[in-house]
Amino acid sequence: MSATLDTGPIARLLGGVPVLSSEGRAFPVDLFYRPAPAAQRNPRLMDQVVAVVFEALAQQTGSVLVFLPGAGEIHRVAQALAGQVASNVVIAPLFGNLKAAEQDRAIAPAASGTRKVVLATAIAETSLTIEGVRVVVDSGQQRRAVFDPNSGMTRLLTSRVSKASAEQRKGRAGRVEPGVCYRLWSESEQFGLAEFTPPEIREADLAPLVLELAQWGARTPDKLGWIDPPPPAHWQQALELLQWLDMLDDAGAITEHGKSARALGIHPRLAHMVVLGRSLGLGGLAAELASLLEDRDLLGPGAGADMHERIRALRGERGFQRIDPHRLQALRHQANRLSERGAANTSEQNRAPTSTEVGRLLALAYPDRICKRRSGDTPRYQLSNGKGALLREDDGLVRHEWLVAADLDGKAREARIYLAAPVDLPTLETDLAAHILEQDEAEWDDKRGTVVARKTRRLGALLLAEKPLTKPSPELIQQGLLTAVRRKGLDNLPWTPATRQWQARVALLARHFPGQWPDVREQALTESLEHWLAPFLSGISRWSELGKMNLQNALNSLLEYSQQQQLAELAPTALTIPTGNSVTLDYTADNGPILAAKLQALFGWTRTPVVAGGKVPVLIHLLSPARRPLAVTADLASFWVNVYPQVRKDTRGRYPKHPWPENPLTALAQQGVKRK
Repeated sequence: MSATLDTGPIARLLGGVPVLSSEGRAFPVDLFYRPAPAAQRNPRLMDQVVAVVFEALAQQTGSVLVFLPGAGEIHRVAQALAGQVASNVVIAPLFGNLKAAEQDRAIAPAASGTRKVVLATAIAETSLTIEGVRVVVDSGQQRRAVFDPNSGMTRLLTSRVSKASAEQRKGRAGRVEPGVCYRLWSESEQFGLAEFTPPEIREADLAPLVLELAQWGARTPDKLGWIDPPPPAHWQQALELLQWLDMLDDAGAITEHGKSARALGIHPRLAHMVVLGRSLGLGGLAAELASLLEDRDLLGPGAGADMHERIRALRGERGFQRIDPHRLQALRHQANRLSERGAANTSEQNRAPTSTEVGRLLALAYPDRICKRRSGDTPRYQLSNGKGALLREDDGLVRHEWLVAADLDGKAREARIYLAAPVDLPTLETDLAAHILEQDEAEWDDKRGTVVARKTRRLGALLLAEKPLTKPSPELIQQGLLTAVRRKGLDNLPWTPATRQWQARVALLARHFPGQWPDVREQALTESLEHWLAPFLSGISRWSELGKMNLQNALNSLLEYSQQQQLAELAPTALTIPTGNSVTLDYTADNGPILAAKLQALFGWTRTPVVAGGKVPVLIHLLSPARRPLAVTADLASFWVNVYPQVRKDTRGRYPKHPWPENPLTALAQQGVKRK
């Protein structure tokens, strides 16, 4: 097993069993930290790597293994080193998309009298041994595939390595003799690294796993014991995809179609395409597409996004002679294996497939990635899953209105399309008829200030067709108005000071009596518009008519009758002060409720008023005769004793016509000037 395996979770899963460790034999490796100079504000990784490689070549013997996050960084470092190293130093890239001969060249021992600098991805971390390496230069970065269940796409993230990965890379320098490892970060940064790389199950597309478990009879994750349980969102996304592909039924049990697809041993999306492709007379083409998509891109990113070009290359057409023949042979073997499981169509084998046939099959595998070009912006598309996508402006596919994207970079806002094929709308209407939703919809038209109703046909988020409705139902108009309210915001409803006070009063009781009063904050009200606002929109079809609606009645519908009675008791709108006057409380103010009254009107009032059943003291704003604030208190008794004497001293000269008794507790409360 790997020396860096996280044994703790496995031991716990097995009931707390003891862990036996065998360190094995390894040669010592000297460790040097080489962080970027502090003076460099934004150091480039490539510059750091090149500098340390030169240092290693000058000070150490043997070949050098450099860990970089991806092929792009490898190419840039190789170009920077080319012609700058000694003639006996061979620069050898090593990553998955290289031709087999170039990979063999990187792995083989250096020829006599030479040394190598192997520029590798994490493929050299655990998967293979490179002979002659006694120096490791670790960039400290790795590129991981992370699945996003919201978009159903996998994106590549560049991140820091874990301590376990750094230790594994360091060990490559001490396989056959003492070695040296250079780390391109500081020793203090080492302590901040994660102990282990996140388990793959937390970041992977779980559709193949969920299908496999369904075959075993496990329909939910709680049926198994896990070292690391799968994330619920990833599991749910996989379940919904497999049900969409008719591989699982509504109860999560595997279907006959699911069993046929699982037997192919490829991703469920591609297996679905292969199985249905046979029924369409395109089984051979579907098998070729599946073999291409299971592997790395045959032509690379510079060849454009057209999947039809990859089919032509796989079939050996002229113009693609530079492709590694070993890869072609392996891909053709895989395609033949998949084709052998279904009856091959002779007429299909004897003719070249069209681009739209390629797109038709891809739409079966990736129905959530069908794209429609946005109006007025040629290379930008909307996906059926609601996300945006972008195609290079010089790509030959930009002339097509409809595409199917087989590979994207997974960016959340606007993903870049790497592989795609054109598809036509009539084919989509036929092949995906069961998943096209026809319904009546209402949208808000800001220019007209009214609801516009129409009958639509949609594939996910994509609008396929629409026609106006001349007599929309009241319920549809109501739904359009609610959409307008959500878009414009609740502030655009006919609020009054009284309704805002109502909202603040109920919110105060909801805070102090959890679970007993409704949540009336903006977000909660927006989410529950159908419950409290919709019934009061009857007869309204234009925004201008909303002003006629009684918003107070709509809000009151959130309360039961008993709560409406309790509201007046627990959160009264006003209080009677010692003068006999009624003063309105302000619940919307900060630290409310607030009672603002002339100081002289509160003489003799020693007990601070409270609301919410005695839980919340009212904040008193004591005002001057000119209605300017003199003091703020939530403890009247303390104010009269401790603060009032100073207020009296500072203020009575400015307002001599008003009473300023030495003892306000026994004085008569009054609104006006001194009485004769």
